[in-house]
Amino acid sequence: MGSVDGDFDSRLPALKPVRTKRSAENGRKPEVFEEVEEEEPLSPIARIFHEPCFNIYVMAIAGCKTRINVDVVKANLGRTLLRHPRFSSLQVKDTKKDGGMKWFPTKVDLDKHIITPELHCAADDSPDKVVEDYISDLSKTSIDDSKPLWELHILNIKTSDTEDVAVFRIHHSIGDGMSLISLVLACTRQISNPKALPTLPVRNTAKNKAVKSKGIWWRIKLVWNTIIDVLMFAATLVFLKDTVTPLSYGRKTGVENGGKRFVYRTISLDDVKLIKNAMNTTINDVVMGVSLAGLSRYLNRKYGGMKEDKGANQKKNNLPKNIRLRAALIMNIRPLPGLHALAEMMEKGSKAKWGNWFGCALLPLDVVLHDDPLDYIRQTKATIDRKKHSLEAVVTYSLLSMVLKIFGAKAAALVYRRFFKQTTMCFSNVVGPVEEIGFYGHPITFLAPCVYGQPNGLTMHFQSYSNAMTFALSVDEEVIPEPHELCDDLEESLKLIKDAVIEGGVTKNNSTKWE
Repeated sequence: MGSVDGDFDSRLPALKPVRTKRSAENGRKPEVFEEVEEEEPLSPIARIFHEPCFNIYVMAIAGCKTRINVDVVKANLGRTLLRHPRFSSLQVKDTKKDGGMKWFPTKVDLDKHIITPELHCAADDSPDKVVEDYISDLSKTSIDDSKPLWELHILNIKTSDTEDVAVFRIHHSIGDGMSLISLVLACTRQISNPKALPTLPVRNTAKNKAVKSKGIWWRIKLVWNTIIDVLMFAATLVFLKDTVTPLSYGRKTGVENGGKRFVYRTISLDDVKLIKNAMNTTINDVVMGVSLAGLSRYLNRKYGGMKEDKGANQKKNNLPKNIRLRAALIMNIRPLPGLHALAEMMEKGSKAKWGNWFGCALLPLDVVLHDDPLDYIRQTKATIDRKKHSLEAVVTYSLLSMVLKIFGAKAAALVYRRFFKQTTMCFSNVVGPVEEIGFYGHPITFLAPCVYGQPNGLTMHFQSYSNAMTFALSVDEEVIPEPHELCDDLEESLKLIKDAVIEGGVTKNNSTKWE
């Protein structure tokens, strides 16, 4: 889902470089900070992510076409990422403010942040499985808070589709997912032009401009939709829970601390654009439609105990009626700073907007089997269009900020956790570069962002990159023991929808716009 428009810039402090003065080395305590000119407190939202019930990490998995040179990465990180104040500061208790935390600048030892494990394949294991197991084990651990809360794992192993794999692990208190992914992208450059930053797809702004010319009835519907959505949000916090399904049963209390398994699959972005243009929708609509179709196929097979699944219109309907299944959406409520602003901040120490600024929204998913696969796209388009005509994310952000201010971070974290636990899954869609890029000279094959620490049994992320799109699933194995089956269902659903578009003869030329 895209960001929700709103004028929040006036409320957002610019992130400024933290300047410090170090004491001379005395042989006992090197790099002790004697004077700190500026120590910024953690934002209230950032403190939420330190609560045990909502301790969330963002991970970005990247495949590379060549082996990664660790020395080259270290040399470049010192000139880029480490110049971002959040990546070179500790998060420590503020003794002057009870329960508060602050950013404390420190000297970063890259040897403690860049990790190169020795991975070996057993006779019965594939390299892909070894990588999958390593990342899963990583999600069962936390980063030592004696250092800035980020790590880069360079696995030095060849898989079926890459020569090497790198995994960024960053604590969510450093920034929201979109900002963190944007910052990582700001450290990359185009393969065809090594001095140029990546190019992100052009968004269609005509719709946003047209909103200003809407009449009174449009505004009344906006207010009404917002009221209904906020009431549903409140009901979800109090009593309204999703139906127990094979996507949620078996989930135990505290499962967010038990680790996740991450699986991903890369599909053709041209196929997604073909469907988008043929049906006059957005890429978000297509991605959600494919997700709904895949989830329906998966649930139908699980309910029916079927071993084979040869098409949504060729098998018995085993789905119970009136399944309540909803996706929790985390939506940015302020414009991102942009890759150029982030690059300048790292290169020149300039200011840039930063932080965790997001609201919550509920996306209902009507799990059914359609004879016409295109009905999944039509269905999700109608649902998303209705959600766009609401200020749910903005209002929920304001309400949760009020809870945070009045009752503190612990209470706000419990509210967030309750919201996610009452729903079946989380969903996000991230826009990526339109051309091939390199991470400090290493050409990237794919990008797959994901998170762990959330109470949901399933989280789905879609990331576009060049002419491909990768969907990454973060699953609780007690809930979804065979996540690759769900990947197969998603991939097969895309094929069925694409075939239906071609058979209908409604294809158009691919557009370069995201919407």
